[in-house]
Amino acid sequence: MIGLVIVDDHPVVRDGLRGMFAGDARFRVLGEAADGREALAVAGAVRPDVVLMDLRMPGMDGVAAIRALREQGCAARVLVLTTYDTDSDVLPAIRAGATGYLLKDVPREELFRAVSAAHRGESVLAPSVAGRLLGELRSPGRQELSQREREVLGLIAQGCSNREAAGRLFISEATVKTHLLHAYAKLGVRDRAAAVAAAYARGLLGG
Repeated sequence: MIGLVIVDDHPVVRDGLRGMFAGDARFRVLGEAADGREALAVAGAVRPDVVLMDLRMPGMDGVAAIRALREQGCAARVLVLTTYDTDSDVLPAIRAGATGYLLKDVPREELFRAVSAAHRGESVLAPSVAGRLLGELRSPGRQELSQREREVLGLIAQGCSNREAAGRLFISEATVKTHLLHAYAKLGVRDRAAAVAAAYARGLLGG
């Protein structure tokens, strides 16, 4: 049985989650908290396996609470459950030590699987969150691609060879290679496939 602490500043959300997990024998809700500071006290008292953590709360927010839990030696896995998936929410939470990051529209069974996976130490990420993290990892410097580099990558993504891309853009094949090498460096990758994947993840190619 996996012991849980639910942290959210909205009582209705806490009630809903508690009722959901109470109906499944694999889980036991050990406590609840309305903000980060209360979460630290509750987690220290009941020693849960997994903490379901909201992010935007008054007082101590979720990111600060995740960091503080780690600093006080709490062994619980922290699974973020929030409404927001912006870079300013996702990246600090993962850096602070969250095991996973889900959005509140996640289906019940998927949430159950995520909590079980987090308990095993596995990372669980909503698809939109995974894309943001991939973009961050692929482009550590966050350098912007030039318009021509985007055009070259767009053609490569469509399956064009260097020669075909050169013909479409009315430039030499050597120039295409140069643009690709610059794009690789900016995206932090080493080959065409990884460059295309990273560009999509950063929203540079659409689709």
